[in-house]
Amino acid sequence: MPEPIRKQETDVEPVRRSGLNSIERTVLEGEVVDVLRCIYDPEIPVNIYDLGLIYEVAVDESADARIVMTLTSPMCPVAEELPLEVEEKVRLVPSLKNVTVELTWDPPFSIDRMSDEVKLLLGLL
Repeated sequence: MPEPIRKQETDVEPVRRSGLNSIERTVLEGEVVDVLRCIYDPEIPVNIYDLGLIYEVAVDESADARIVMTLTSPMCPVAEELPLEVEEKVRLVPSLKNVTVELTWDPPFSIDRMSDEVKLLLGLL
C-alpha cells in the first residue's frame, strides 16, 4: 500500500478572508449612493445626495453601512421621517448586514455642499 501524501512545510494554505476587501466596500458604497439618489427632499425636487445632505457613506469589512447626514434645518418638517426612510431603503441593498444612520448638525447644511447641477436647477449659479 502506498504511503499517504503528507503536507510539507512549504505547502501554502489558502488565505481565508474575514470580510470585504476595499474594492467590494467601494462597490457597496456606490450601491448605497445609488439608493440615496432615489430619495428626495419633500420640499425641494432634488435627491438628498446631490442636495448635499449626505456627509459620509462608509461600508466596513463586515458589510455594515454607516451614513452621516444632515437636514436643511433643525426645524425641518421631516426631521424624524427622512433619516428613517434612508435607513429603510439602504437596508434593501442585498449585501449589507447592518445600516446605521447618524443625523448631525455639525457642520450645518450649506448650499456649498450642493452639486453644481442642483445649484443650476435651483437658480443658484
